[in-house]
Amino acid sequence: MQNSRQSYINLGLATAAFSVAFIAWSLISPLSRQVQTDFKLDNTAVGLLIAVPTLLGALMRIPMGILTDRFGGRKVFTGLLLFTLLPVAFLSFANSYGSYILGGFFLGTAGASFAVGIPFVSRWFTADRQGTALGIYGVGNIGTAVAVFSMPTLVQTFGGRQGAFLFFLVPVTIMAIVFWLFARDAPGRVEPQPLGASLVALAREPVAWHLSLFYFVTFGGFVFFANYLPQLLGDWFPLDRRDVGLQATIFTVAATLARPAGGWLADTIGGAKVLTWVFAFVVATRLILAWQSGNANIVIVTDLLLALGVGFGFGNGAVFKLVAQYFPKGTGLISGIVGAAGGLGGFFPPIVMGAVRDATGSYALGFIVLATLAAFCLALLLANPRKYAAES
Repeated sequence: MQNSRQSYINLGLATAAFSVAFIAWSLISPLSRQVQTDFKLDNTAVGLLIAVPTLLGALMRIPMGILTDRFGGRKVFTGLLLFTLLPVAFLSFANSYGSYILGGFFLGTAGASFAVGIPFVSRWFTADRQGTALGIYGVGNIGTAVAVFSMPTLVQTFGGRQGAFLFFLVPVTIMAIVFWLFARDAPGRVEPQPLGASLVALAREPVAWHLSLFYFVTFGGFVFFANYLPQLLGDWFPLDRRDVGLQATIFTVAATLARPAGGWLADTIGGAKVLTWVFAFVVATRLILAWQSGNANIVIVTDLLLALGVGFGFGNGAVFKLVAQYFPKGTGLISGIVGAAGGLGGFFPPIVMGAVRDATGSYALGFIVLATLAAFCLALLLANPRKYAAES
């Protein structure tokens, strides 16, 4: 049944469900400017507001991956979408900074959907096609762009944030029903090891922790920029604020479309080789952005961000090619751990950047810190070539 017509039907359903979940996960960040004005917040508080949905999304990826290994993606994905209705409905009545933080925290559950889809999709495909298939599944990241681009318009259409949040109850409900009715788990599912044995083996396997760090940087970088760009560009270019939503959308689309290409390239030349080039590029672009923080040029910045989005997409596709390859019997557990690291990678940078901006009046130091982390990932790859020799 692997690589069959049914495989691609389930890939399509998983990608659609992932897209809808990511729309829900990203509903708050496009409203950060409005919320900041309404509640008179500083940049640190806004950074926390943007970051908080990623926290539970990161932490929940581990149990979601474990549950998917044991019960299958069809049940777990449907249940996750149904739960997502609760925080979306709650946010439609939020009227204080604290209520937005609380709603955003539980909205993070939708971000855990990634760890459900990875094992669900990978089991439908043979090893030589998993990188490409998982890259296509990652196109669901486009949901972030849909949220960023549509929320301001929906707020105007419905005369406020309440109606905009209520609107998104409809697609989430429909997607839950469709996934339950038509999605199927791959036949012949491998019974996972007991959780205790899996965790003991994991503790002895440094590759899992390397992959977690790599995804912390690549996916965390994608989430950070996708959610924080409206705030970042609004600070840098206050006279061009009407275009910041479009710029954030372009970044997200570029990163999303690059992900399948990254998975395909990892299938072709090896995931470690792809990641080596990605981290070298990320270091260089973040240092240039730090330099630009002093006197930003909108053309240079937007071009760099577009290129950086493509780099993150390639890296995200490559990481999960390696996850499926190295851990075929515990893909759900490892996907959860690696995915959690990626989610945390999106949680910390907005807080750090907001605090740096408040303390120094510039984002330069924040970009230097993020560049240093990417440089450490590059050093790990270059220092451990034998660890990845099996996949080349």
